[in-house]
This record gives sequence, structure tokens and C-alpha cells, in this order.
Amino acid sequence: MVTGRVLVIAGSDSGGGAGIQADIKTITALGGFATTAMTALTAQNTVGVHGVLPVPAAFLGLQIDCVLDDIGTDAFKTGMLDQAELIDLVAARIANRPSVPFVLDPVMVAKGGARLLQPRASATLRRSLVPLSTILTPNLPEAEILAGRTIASLDDMRSVAVQLLTLGAPAVLLKGGHLPGEDVVDLLATEDGLESFHAPRIDSRHTHGTGCTLASAIATGLAQGLGLRDSILRARAYLRLAMLSAPGYGAGHGPLDHTVTIDAGRLAL
Repeated sequence: MVTGRVLVIAGSDSGGGAGIQADIKTITALGGFATTAMTALTAQNTVGVHGVLPVPAAFLGLQIDCVLDDIGTDAFKTGMLDQAELIDLVAARIANRPSVPFVLDPVMVAKGGARLLQPRASATLRRSLVPLSTILTPNLPEAEILAGRTIASLDDMRSVAVQLLTLGAPAVLLKGGHLPGEDVVDLLATEDGLESFHAPRIDSRHTHGTGCTLASAIATGLAQGLGLRDSILRARAYLRLAMLSAPGYGAGHGPLDHTVTIDAGRLAL
């Protein structure tokens, strides 16, 4: 039975491993119903982003309105928003539905290092979109941009996670995969304090779309009525399974196996 409508507002990935393609796979496999509003088309594969074609703001707004006016949504999830105009438009739509959970994945840097967010758009995202979010899910390069400082240690992560709360998000899940070490540590910061999640590092180059996948899995949980922490726990368990069973495609950062979420949806929390 399909439960939980998630409206994803993000860019596409022609390689199928990240972006809206990963979002749809994740939400569907976890038993939710995915709707979408495309912010950009990208020409990319596992070795890099080779081109970006923006969607006009008016057409992005039309996509969002068509979904909300008819199907509705139980959660929002945003990904790639590369222009200030698009961010302001999305913020206005989400602000009109303050009771709907909103997972903000601040997609700023591609896996290969390419910047996906225009400089002026970074300030707009901090100002207009972050305060509307239920949870902000940056990786370390994105958190460095948002916080304006370098993260080189777990102590830095703790400090930055708390700092990011001052931007207005009630919760921040700071993902620590970019720090070296045998374990990967993610930090959940809320007004109640910090909670750390530890897991053995998976030695794999197949990590394309991990951020999109995790954020969409969290959004699916929230749409289905799970609490924030339970949504995070299920999402992290699913992501690890998807990484461990990656199909091995591509010469660079390869995609995950999103079909494992069929089983992950039955995981004990």
C-alpha cells in the first residue's frame, strides 16, 4: 500500500544515480508516492557534470502548483536550486504550507567537485529557505559554505552543526562522510543538543546520489507519520544497504542500488 506523498523540487540527473531520479526511486521503494517539480536538466554521468539547463521560474512554479492543487503533499524535499529566483519562488510556495514537513538538502557541490549553486543563490538559500525547513541535511563541503568556515575534525563538525541551527532550521543532520577515518559520524543537532550516529565506513567509489537518497528517505518517513529521529534511522539503514549492493556502473562515482529499499522499508527502527 502506498502511503505518504512527497513533492520533490530538484534537478534531474541524466546518469540516473542522483537528483530527481534517485528521489523517485527512493520514495517509491520505501512505500511513498513521489511527485516532482524539475528545477534544471543536467547532462552528467559518474565522472562529472557536463552541462546544466535551467528551468524557467514560471514553469517551475506551474509544476509545483499543479501538484499541490490536485494531488497535494505530505512532505516537501528540495535538492538542486541553482538560482536565487528559483529559491525565492520555492520558499513562497512552502511558506504557504507551514504544517507540511520540509527536508532541505542544500545541493551546492557535485560529487566531482563542481559548484552547482550560483554565489548569490547561497545567500538567498540561507535567508529565505533554511528557516522554513524541518531539517537541513548538508554534507561537509556544503556546511563549510553555509557556515563560512573549514571543517577538519569531529570537534569542528560539532561546532558547525550548532552554528547552523542559528540559521533558523530546528534540526541539522550534518553528514561526516568527507572526514577521513574508519568510521563515518553524522551529527543531529536540535535545541535538545547533539546526537551522533556512527557506522563503519563502506570502502566504495559507488557513492553517487547518497545525499539525495538520504534526504528523500527522511522525507518519506516524515510523510508517512514517522518522527524525525525514526525517519533518520530508517533512512540511514536503507542508504547503507543501497551502497553495499551498488551495481558497479560507471567509471567514476557510481550509483547505488535503490531497489534494496523494498526490503529496507520493513527494517526495525
